[in-house]
Amino acid sequence: MSEYVTLLLMEMEKRLPLISPYPVRTVYLGGGTPSLLPAAELTRLIRGLSERLDFSAVREFTAEANPGTIQESWLQAARASGVNRISMGAQSFEPGMLRMLGRIHTPQETAEAVDRVRKAGIQNLSLDLMFGLPGQTVDIWRNTLEKAISLHPEHLSCYGLIPEEGTPLKRDLDAHVLNLPEEDTEREMYDLTIRLLESRGFHQYEISNFALPGCECIHNIGYWRQIPYLGLGCSAASMLPGTSSEPAYVRSVNPAGFDAYRQWVLSHEIQSGVEPVSRKDAQFETLMLGLRMNAGVSESDFLSMHGCTLSSCCGSVLRNLEQEGLMERRGDSVCLTRNGMDLQNAVLVRLMECF
Repeated sequence: MSEYVTLLLMEMEKRLPLISPYPVRTVYLGGGTPSLLPAAELTRLIRGLSERLDFSAVREFTAEANPGTIQESWLQAARASGVNRISMGAQSFEPGMLRMLGRIHTPQETAEAVDRVRKAGIQNLSLDLMFGLPGQTVDIWRNTLEKAISLHPEHLSCYGLIPEEGTPLKRDLDAHVLNLPEEDTEREMYDLTIRLLESRGFHQYEISNFALPGCECIHNIGYWRQIPYLGLGCSAASMLPGTSSEPAYVRSVNPAGFDAYRQWVLSHEIQSGVEPVSRKDAQFETLMLGLRMNAGVSESDFLSMHGCTLSSCCGSVLRNLEQEGLMERRGDSVCLTRNGMDLQNAVLVRLMECF
C-alpha cells in the first residue's frame, strides 16, 4: 500500500502539466476500497496531492468506503485531510443477499459504520444499494430501502444488478443455480424506489441517483456534463480537452495490475490507451450522458459546447420522440419522459443515427 501511494504521487507529478491550467472542483477517491488504506497512508496521499494541486476551490471531496473495513482512525484522518463526503457500499440490508454478493459486511456493520461517519463530523453520506438480485422480492427491496432511509443518508444510489463476466455470481446464474427476478418484478422495484424515496424527500436527479435538496453528487454530475477529469492509479480513466478543434477531447486508461502500473509510472513518458474523441462523437455523448439526468440537455449549453444547435444535429428525430411520448421539452432543455427513461437504450440508438 505504501508503494502504491508513492506511485500515485509520482504519477500526479508527471501528469501535472495536463491539468495545471484548470481549477480542481471535486476530488473522488474510489474505484476500489480506499477505506483499506492505513490512516497514515491516506493522510500522506491527500497531503501529497494537495501540495501538487490547488485544492482551494474544491467543493466536494468524496471517499468510497466499505462498511466492513471503515475504522474510526481512518475517518478521522479523512476528515482532517479535507474529505467531506463518504460513499458507502451498503448494497443490501438482507444478510442472505450480502452473502450471495460476496460482501464481507453485515447489515449491523453498515449501521455501525454510518454512526462512525457521523461521529467523525462528516455530514454528507451516500449509500449504494442494489435491486434485481437473485431471490430478491419487491418486499425484500422495500425493506432494504426503508432500512437505508432510517440511517438518514443525504444521498442514495440505487442500481439494477448487472452480473459481471468471470464472477461466481455470473457462473451461478449461467448454471441456473440462481435466477434473476422477472423483468416486470425488477421494473416494479424501480418504480417503488422512485415513489418511496420521493415521499421521503429524495428527488431523483439521474436514472439511478436520488438526493435530498442540495446534496446531489457534484463529481458525478461533472461526468454527465463532460467536465474534464484526470484519473490516477491502476485502470484509472481520464478525459482531457483536445489540443485542437479536432478531437474534442482525449480519453486515456491507465494500465491494469500493480506490476504493469509500476513499470508505466517509472517509465520516462506516461501515455497509455489514448483514444481521441471526434466532434461528432462528443456531440452524441452530450446527449447520451445528459439524458441520464432528469434535467436533460440544455439547448444553450449544447450550442456553447459544440457550436451547433440540437435541432441542426437531430431535430426530426427529437420531434418524433416527443410525438411518441418518449421525450419532452422543459424550458431550454430536452428531457426523457418517465417512459423514455425506461426505454433509454432504444432512444439512444435512434439518436446515434444522427451522428
